[in-house]
Amino acid sequence: MKVTDLFERTLVLVKPDGVKRGLVGEIIKRLENCGLKLVAIKMVKPSRTLAEKHYPKERREFIEGMGKKTLQNYKEIGLDPLTQFGTDEPYKIGLEIRKWLIDYITSDPVVAMVWEGPLAVSLIRKIAGNTLPFWAESGSIRGDFAFDSSALANLQKRAVKNLVHASGSKEEALYEIPLWFSKEEICSYERAEEKVML
Repeated sequence: MKVTDLFERTLVLVKPDGVKRGLVGEIIKRLENCGLKLVAIKMVKPSRTLAEKHYPKERREFIEGMGKKTLQNYKEIGLDPLTQFGTDEPYKIGLEIRKWLIDYITSDPVVAMVWEGPLAVSLIRKIAGNTLPFWAESGSIRGDFAFDSSALANLQKRAVKNLVHASGSKEEALYEIPLWFSKEEICSYERAEEKVML
């Protein structure tokens, strides 16, 4: 195995709340500071078609995962999911949350980026913090700049405002990057730090 075998590319979206709050530069700074390389960037107001592809119904594990996180959050703060959703089935709850995600990501511009580096997927997920800011660690992007929870968002029938999206796995990144960028939009270059850090 070579060092380059550990290199990955991953998609990061600064969501509308991050753009509106002027956190794009801060988010880029945090990712660049740890040595990751920005290889593509653009601002775009996503179409509904793009958003539906980004959050496809077929990603059952993802949809169910959102439902499970919601149920866990509800349990911790003593809310009844049946009152809010009329069900306690994770997949059905996840489908409702998917609608809110699509509405939110298409509401205003996002900054879409592709980042590259050793184990970039898991490293960026760590830097971003838990997808529910309420649980995100201090020092992470979400832990430092957001406080939202599924309970708060669901009561308002909206997506969790968690500033960024970061691909959850290598497979997810391989699926998501071509939705947002053509091959020609992704650059290849060497950062000055690479010789020092690798």
